[in-house]
Amino acid sequence: QRIVVHGRVLDGDGRPVPHTLVEIWQTNAAGRYRHPVDNWPAPLDPNFDGVGRALTDERGRYRFVTVQPGAYPWRNHDNAWRPAHIHFSLFGRAFTQRLVTQMYFPGDPLFFQDPIFNSVRDPKARERMIARYDHAGTVPEWALAYEFDIVLRGRESTPFEDGDDDE
Repeated sequence: QRIVVHGRVLDGDGRPVPHTLVEIWQTNAAGRYRHPVDNWPAPLDPNFDGVGRALTDERGRYRFVTVQPGAYPWRNHDNAWRPAHIHFSLFGRAFTQRLVTQMYFPGDPLFFQDPIFNSVRDPKARERMIARYDHAGTVPEWALAYEFDIVLRGRESTPFEDGDDDE
């Protein structure tokens, strides 16, 4: 399933953050990363490398065309699966200013067992990690669209990881 993922990068006051480097990485539709340590036997897609990079425009907007990522087994307990997600990395004014988060999809039945999603204790903050289906942004007969705004600071900020994710 082809998808469009778009949104804005905003500061804590809701102002756009222009010219910010946004990177994504994700599994393919079968739930496999193109990475040497990913040895789960789902097939690799020779036409999909699972990464993307864009700069936000003057209004803080970004846009990626990708595929719906697949869930994958995580093996941290019996029958454990990670929900479909896309990793986002944002760089500030220096390479050392890196923020990493994950975007999830609405209605995923695997949220209940995902330790990363559930490590965010505030339910309202967890909701900010879930993209919004965007029917108006969907391209007819071509791709569904999801909107995911990233807020860098403040009460409504997007939850971030430590930046050392190995996936």
